[in-house]
Amino acid sequence: MFDLIAFDADDTLWENNALYTAMRERVKLMVARYTDVVLMDELFDEIEVRNLQFYGYGVLSFILSSIEAAIQLTGGRIPAVDIASIVDMAKEMITTPLHLFDDAEPTLRQLSQHYSLILITKGDLNHQQAKVTQSGLKQFFRSVEVVPNKTRTTYAAILEKLGCSPARFLMVGDSLRSDILPVLELGGCAVYVPNDDTWTHEKDELPQGRAGRFFKVDALGQLPTLLEGLQGPKNQPD
Repeated sequence: MFDLIAFDADDTLWENNALYTAMRERVKLMVARYTDVVLMDELFDEIEVRNLQFYGYGVLSFILSSIEAAIQLTGGRIPAVDIASIVDMAKEMITTPLHLFDDAEPTLRQLSQHYSLILITKGDLNHQQAKVTQSGLKQFFRSVEVVPNKTRTTYAAILEKLGCSPARFLMVGDSLRSDILPVLELGGCAVYVPNDDTWTHEKDELPQGRAGRFFKVDALGQLPTLLEGLQGPKNQPD
């Protein structure tokens, strides 16, 4: 049914946003020494989303937005030593060992025996490539695509390069905004794997009226069973 199945990486195959949330809490504790942080989450979200057009996605974008939020919240009173501490958090985040989800490796191993798999992830090129290598999952992918953003145009370019029709393409991920909706708009199929730690910016309304092209599973390990069901009944021997 599918010539190509693509997987998202962060918060689909391994934990990611939980680390960002923990680091934000550390920044809030730092800023709280100088001012009230009641509005920090709201301000931080606003700054981070606004800065995507300048810095893209990933650790460096997150850290620069953290510094901007800290300076704005303290009226510029936060000292250089604390700014340096926030910068050090970037190095800590980049070197933090990867936490692979339990069902990631078995699922990819099983599906790679029957399908052509690729990885499509957005963020800093070097960091994302390093995470893929660390994960030990690269062996299962025909190609690894690190992109600045996931839009309909992005997916169309990847499919054209790999010679796959959108109708024969399936995307698997935890982000409705990045992994699901653009692919459906392109005419492809998508499997949504919810994650409680998905970044708020990546959430959206569940698509309606896409029966037969949009699917939802509770865990990644359920994907092989879903695909088997989509293939229809096997021919019985005479």
